[in-house]
Parts: sequence; structure tokens; C-alpha cells
Amino acid sequence: MTFGRSMLAGAAFFALGFTPMSAQQVTGTLGAPGATTTITGKQLPSPDLPFGGVIKEKASESTPWWAPRIVPPKGAPNVLLIMTDDQGFGAPSTFGGVIPTPVMDRIAKEGMRFTNFHSTSLCSPSRAALITGRNHHSVGYGVVGEIATGYPGYDSIIPIEKGTIGTILKENGYATAWFGKDHNTPSYQSSQAGPFNQWPTGMGFDYFYGFVGGDASQWQPNLFRNTSAIYPFEGNPGWNLETAMADEAIHYIKQLSEIAPDKPWLVYYVPGATHAPHHPTPEWTKKISDMHLFDEGWNKVREKIFENQKRLGIMPENAKLTPWPDGLPQWESLSFEEKKLFIRQADIYGAYLAYADNEIGRVIQAVEDLGELDNTLIIYIGGDNGASAEGMLNGTPNEFTTFNGVAVPVKDQLLWYPFWGSERTFPHFAAGWAWAMDTPFKWVKQVPSHFGGTAQGMVMSWPGHINDAGGIRRQFHHFIDIVPTILEASGIPQPEMINGIKQEPIEGVSMMYTWDKANANTPTTHTTQYFEMLGNRAIYHDGWVAATTPATLPWELSTKTPPDVITGYNWELYNVDEDPTQFTDLAAKMPDKLKEMQSLFYAEARKYNVLPLDNSTLARWNAPRPNLTAGRTEFTYSGELSGVPASAAPSTLNRSYTITADVTIPEDGAEGMIVTEGGRFGGYGLFLSKGDYGVGRGKVVFLYNLLDLKRTIWEGPELESGKHTIVFDFKSNGSGLGAGGTGVLSVDGKEVVRNSIDHGIPVTFPEDETFDVGLDTRTGVALLEYRYDTPFRFTGKIDKLTFELQPQ
Repeated sequence: MTFGRSMLAGAAFFALGFTPMSAQQVTGTLGAPGATTTITGKQLPSPDLPFGGVIKEKASESTPWWAPRIVPPKGAPNVLLIMTDDQGFGAPSTFGGVIPTPVMDRIAKEGMRFTNFHSTSLCSPSRAALITGRNHHSVGYGVVGEIATGYPGYDSIIPIEKGTIGTILKENGYATAWFGKDHNTPSYQSSQAGPFNQWPTGMGFDYFYGFVGGDASQWQPNLFRNTSAIYPFEGNPGWNLETAMADEAIHYIKQLSEIAPDKPWLVYYVPGATHAPHHPTPEWTKKISDMHLFDEGWNKVREKIFENQKRLGIMPENAKLTPWPDGLPQWESLSFEEKKLFIRQADIYGAYLAYADNEIGRVIQAVEDLGELDNTLIIYIGGDNGASAEGMLNGTPNEFTTFNGVAVPVKDQLLWYPFWGSERTFPHFAAGWAWAMDTPFKWVKQVPSHFGGTAQGMVMSWPGHINDAGGIRRQFHHFIDIVPTILEASGIPQPEMINGIKQEPIEGVSMMYTWDKANANTPTTHTTQYFEMLGNRAIYHDGWVAATTPATLPWELSTKTPPDVITGYNWELYNVDEDPTQFTDLAAKMPDKLKEMQSLFYAEARKYNVLPLDNSTLARWNAPRPNLTAGRTEFTYSGELSGVPASAAPSTLNRSYTITADVTIPEDGAEGMIVTEGGRFGGYGLFLSKGDYGVGRGKVVFLYNLLDLKRTIWEGPELESGKHTIVFDFKSNGSGLGAGGTGVLSVDGKEVVRNSIDHGIPVTFPEDETFDVGLDTRTGVALLEYRYDTPFRFTGKIDKLTFELQPQ
């Protein structure tokens, strides 16, 4: 009797998603354990093949059969996709900058430089475009995820019908890994409760090692391995994520090479550098400071960068350096103290970029040491948007002062001067440096209308395939072109279906045509591209750009009502084929051309989910969005809980609240954190003091840290053994964002101290810190008085911890 039958006809093989026999790349004998095959890639994951052997009553009369292992097409390369953060077109030496980036220089020399390559002008939108091959509004990232709103183009959800390069390559037999920044997990899905389908491991990447969110301390980051929080920096002085991340990637590639040497890989390597906080190691700080790169100030540095760009051929001879803006001070107008501080800020930034480039070099060297360099397509992008002016006019020792609308005076910043870049700071440089780092263009990060916000220096290499070593390419291209380039290089098509969902077309075009020396001056195949961010917008088409004049300044946080998003903007017009820096505005001379371009913008906007246009900023930050705390006014905890992001924690911002802790103190007393949110750069903590040399241990303390600018302390008695109830009751004075109020600390029903604060944190606690119960991860809220070392575990027992929140 036969229970099964041989079934491996070519037609059935093709129908199930595998390549037809004539085109199929097979190794070994189909059905044997070691056989491999390619697939059409039209349907992912590829359906299981039917059993191709024979089953009878006895094994001795039957024929076993194994499904072939799926592999990519022969010759498909490893892919090392590298991107830094907030870098600026003119920062690295590869594109004329004064900061040495020898690794990027190396890839440019072995491959080629692209000088007309563009991002979206903000972090998570660019990243969403990069990994999907679609425009940022098409995949839900019209803005950064922190200010997502409930429209398809702005909800920070990558649709399942627009699968990532990770998913496509993984299902075609690649190993896939993501190292570094993940700014594409919605903030409201970033807790331990998930869902995890929008985490890297849910977007086609087998392995993730990095941080979630817009930024993170490189000394104590909110670090994850896959979806589990890890704390390798605890008890490890000098640990820095830039180095740890390179170590992790090298280990991953080496391990894969030894276990599965024939399996190609995609490594998406995206360090936090050079987004704030600028956190290089002391060795790199000294190395760059000793070079005195920035001593002449931002105006002179900008001129030098432009000279270098002309000399290197980065900019054509007819290019003009755009004028310095009226809204930023000229270097020579600054005081001695301002110059001293701003040079220090730039030295730290330069050290951070040079350090990151060095660590990237370690990863590339590991690939070469394994003999894999010739088989590896390296794409190295200098930043996900223009250089950032979010440090405001004078910079800041703590970026979260910016996000909360607080400008720190220069004289106060000088208190942090000796520690700039260390774990004691979360620093950002002054806006003048951002404009200089975007030389030769106008504007900076957040501004999509001008190339200062979107131009990214990019280099590619693949020995034996890019045949114009050291070449420069000026064709217009965009982040959405990277996925189709990788797919063409690997011989893998865009799928028609992923997980049963019909896929929408990839919107970018391949850049492989530029690799041939004969095509150095071939017109671009990317002929039309819209840009939009925060209401500011532009359209590129056939060498022309129409762009709105920015109505707000990225370095000025304002609660003023923005202009009407449609009628409140002027438009400019540029022929960027002849005027690559957008120097000469032709709008007044060519009104008909401008109208034509404006009409094209709105046609593209309707096509790609750009509507409705919205130029609000702070209002969107505080806009309601899906989260695990919506509608809840009471939260209850016990024992230990750590690593909870703000989106899943009780928010005490801009409201009255009561914290009640029922605790049990052991015979020998207790110390440690009961509950905290935030850390060194802003937040609060309710804890029992550690004391000094056994003195003062076990005092009840509530501490409010206003952005590392002022700490207010409520101090209670030492707790004896037994059960106690601690209550902190805060009544807001209700005077708007950042309102102050009065807090009362009570122990066992008795008020022990009453204190007031003039201001509270208005918008956000530090993004890379978390809500913790029973311990304190990463950094502590105390500085000098009541200072403690993390994790500062509570050595008593938290029987019950309750938050009661009043309306905001």
C-alpha cells in the first residue's frame, strides 16, 4: 500500500513559489539533505514543497525526501549597509569636511562617491524610506515617530503591504542583522508588552543589537538584544556603545562566516553618531582637540570646506557657496566665552564622528580579514538628514532642555565645559556649526525644501562590480533607491506577496546603472521626487526644484501659532542642474515654471499619503496616540519592574498626582529606589537614602530633577523595621505646560515636609531613560546630595505601589 507519492514536477515546483526547473539554481540532488535551491521570490515566505519521496508500510521499501534549503542566487553579495546620524553633507573629509574620516575615504577610493543623494530631512522618516524603498509618507513616517498622528502618512506604522529589505532578503536565504539605532518602532509599541511586529526582529531582521528611539546616551543607552533590555555598561567604566556595537557586529559576521560560510548576509549598521548626545571617548576627544580644526570658527571652517569640495570635485566649478543666514551670528561677533564654549562643542562633535568612522572601519576590516571583502557590497551613507541645529543658538549640555523649550545661557554651560562629551553631559552643539557642517547648502535638519536638510554624502564599493574606482556621480538619487539597488545586485526580485499580503510596488529605482564608467554622466533615472516635513516642502523634477521658504527656524522652539500651511509660505525656484547649491532663486523670473512645479508637488502629495499637511510641532508632540495607559488614572505595582518606556508608564507631566508606596522594612533597615522615571538629565525618584558610612541610611526622599538644571528635594525620616506607608502628593498650580506646584511628603499618615517647585518638565523626560520600580536602571536622578550608584535596588519589600493621576 502506498501512503504518499512522488510529486516534484516542474509545474508544481513553480506554482509553489520556486523557480521553474529551467531557471532554478540547484546544488546537489533534490530530496537529498544537502540540496539547495533558489526561489522566484514572488511569494514570501516560499510555501513548503510537497513531500517528494515515497511512503509505504515499511521504511525499508520507502524513499525519504528533504525539502531543499533556500539560498540566494549565485553571486549574491553580502550587504553592509552603514548610515551615521545627523552628520551633515560637509562634515566628513570624504566630502570636503575638516573632520578626518579615513574609512569613508577608503570606500570612496575603492568605489565611488555620490554627491547628489538625498534623505527626507529627519531621522525615522529617512530610515523608514531606506529599509522599505518607499517614500516616508507611504510607510507612515511623514514625521518622527514621537509626534505621530492618526493619518496613514503619519502614524509611524510601516504597512504590512510594504515589506522591508530585511524580510525580502531573509526569505530568500540571507542572514539579516540590525546593529544600532532603531527609530522605526512606534514609541507606543516599545514596551515589554509589545506588539513586536514593528521591532527589527518583526521587520525581517534575525538579530537586533541596539537602542530604540531617537537618541540615547552612548555611555548608558537603552540597549536591547532582540527585544530584551540589557545593561552591559553596569560596573564597566569606560564602556561606550560605539565600540560595543562594532564588537557585536564583528562577532556576528565572524560567527556566521565560520558556521555557514556560504550564506550571504545583510548587516544594517546604524550607529547613534553623530546625533546628540555627542559622546566620544576621551582618547578621541584629545586626538581631535589637538588638531585645532575649529579654532577659526564656523564662518572660516565653512569657507575651507567649500574650497576642499571644489578641489576634490565634490562640487562643480560653477557651484556657489550659499550666503550665511541673518538668523545666525557671525563668528567674529561672539565674545571670548562664547567662542571658547563653541570650539569645545565642535571638537566633541568632530571627535564623535571620527570615532564612529574608526569603529565602522573595524567592522569593514573584519570583513576583509575573513576574505569576504570582494563578495561584499558596502553602502556607507553620511547621515540620515542634514546636521542638527536642535542644540539651539548656543548649544546645550543636555539635549532635553531643547525638547522642553529651555535655552541654557553660555555662562551656565561653561560649568559643564570640562566634562563636555562625558557621561555627565548629554550635549549638542550650537546651530552655527550645523549650518557649517551642511556646506555648501542652505538650511539644516528638519528642512526638506533645501539641500542642507536632505543632501547626504554617500559612498559605495563592491570590488569587481563597480568599475570606476574613485569615481564621482552627480545623478540625483534618494534613500528610496537603496532597496532596489540591493535587490538588483543580489538578483532578487521584489515579491508580489509577503505573508499572504499583496505588496505595493517599491517606489525607488536602482542605482546600479551608475556603476559603469561609461555611465558617469548618464541622466538620472530618478526624475521626480517630492519632499515634505512639518509643512515645509519641495519638489524635484528633471533638474528643477521648487521649494517653500521655511517659515520657522529649526534652532528656535516656539509656541507661536504657525502660518497657514497652504497660503502662509513663499515658494522659491531653482535650476539645480546648473545651480547645485540652490543659490539663485528664479521664482520671480519664471512664475509659470513655478506653478507647474507646485502642481506637480500636490499631485505627488496625493499619491503618496502626504496629505493632510500639518506644520504644528509641539502640539503634535503632546497629541494623543495609541498607548497602554490611555484613559487610565490609577496604576498599581509591586516588587520589581524595570525598563518601561514613557508610553507605557504613568505620566506625571503637567498634572497633579499622588504616589503611595506600602513597604516593609527588614530588621537591619533598607535603602534603594522605590520608583523613578528619568535620570541624570531630568526626572524624579522616590527612594530610601543609602547614607554615608552607615549614617543617614533609610531616609525617605523624593527628588525632582528639572533637566539637570535644578534639583528639589523632599526629605523625610529614617524608616525603622516593619510596615510603612509613604505618600507623595503633588498639586499642580495649573498654569500651563511646565507648571509648578506644591508637593507634600507624608509617612504613615503624618506630613513630614512640604515644598514647592516653580517649574516642572513640560514635554518629555529623557527619551533613553525608563520607568523603574524597585531599582533604577541607567543613570540616577540625584547628583551630589543623596547621590547613589545604579541599579540602587530597594532592599526592603514593595508590597504595593500606586499612582493616582489627575487630568492634565
